[in-house]
Amino acid sequence: MKLFLLLTLLLSSLFSSQMRAPLSNFTSSGGVVDLLYKNGKLYSATTASCVDIFDYKSKKLIKKIEVDKILDFMGELVDSKVYSVDVIDEKILILSQDKQGYRRVHIHKDNKTELLFDYSKSLTVTKAKFLNADTILLGLLSNELISYDIKKNSINWLVQVSGAKFSDFALDESKERVVIADESGDLKIHNTKDGKRLKLLSGQNLDNVFQVDYKKGVIATAGQDRRMVLYDLKADSSYYVESDFLIYSVGLSLNADIVAFASDEENNVSLIEVSSKKPLGKFSGNKMTLTKIIFIDENEFLVASDDRIINLYSVK
Repeated sequence: MKLFLLLTLLLSSLFSSQMRAPLSNFTSSGGVVDLLYKNGKLYSATTASCVDIFDYKSKKLIKKIEVDKILDFMGELVDSKVYSVDVIDEKILILSQDKQGYRRVHIHKDNKTELLFDYSKSLTVTKAKFLNADTILLGLLSNELISYDIKKNSINWLVQVSGAKFSDFALDESKERVVIADESGDLKIHNTKDGKRLKLLSGQNLDNVFQVDYKKGVIATAGQDRRMVLYDLKADSSYYVESDFLIYSVGLSLNADIVAFASDEENNVSLIEVSSKKPLGKFSGNKMTLTKIIFIDENEFLVASDDRIINLYSVK
């Protein structure tokens, strides 16, 4: 009996030593829906009607951009969920929940938050990102992709990506190509100039792809089928890694040498080397379902969840 207990303790200790804790963390105003790092600042889109902006080094909150609360179907005032945030030059793009199930978009500049459009456009936008200072890309729940002119407040082009429900999109570094993920498991790569499809990637994810990332010609997916798929577009190759649980979030390092993904029901994150498939560690400390994984550089990455806490980790 003593030997059994000793072995149990040794195995438990070994398992714990393999799990790596956060170096530090940031505390947002609400659950984190989207996360962006740029020029020493961390932008957190939250469920609490705001975008929190942190100084990355000090971890201090330096600014909070608030959007109006909304009336729910019962006529009660509730927080507006901020679905995504993006930054270009001095402009901050904020996509948030509006009434009647539709969305609104604000542009924040020079300490002013101006409405671009609201629920009256009847758009169920799920994600919004800048293509350039005057153009944004919108991904709709209906899996329509829209290029939108900020100055003219009008649509440049609209394409129906597929009949499957939209999940996520990711732009390449040039913002000339976008990969779209949906409930079919297939990925579609489109040109952002005119919306035309360039490539279809299929056969690896068998169900809904929750999230996708795209860097240096490498695409990574987080799948409901418990598969994290990696596509190397330059080598025209792909492979997948299986998990014991639904994979809700995925993120590539800036050079696409490392991929991080949610790997179990305890909300732990696993890292592997993209080229060799070599495991690089497992990281703990996230209490709720993961929403975003982003790399600051090749040595540090952040993990956000439905919790207010954003955890910072070291790769090594």
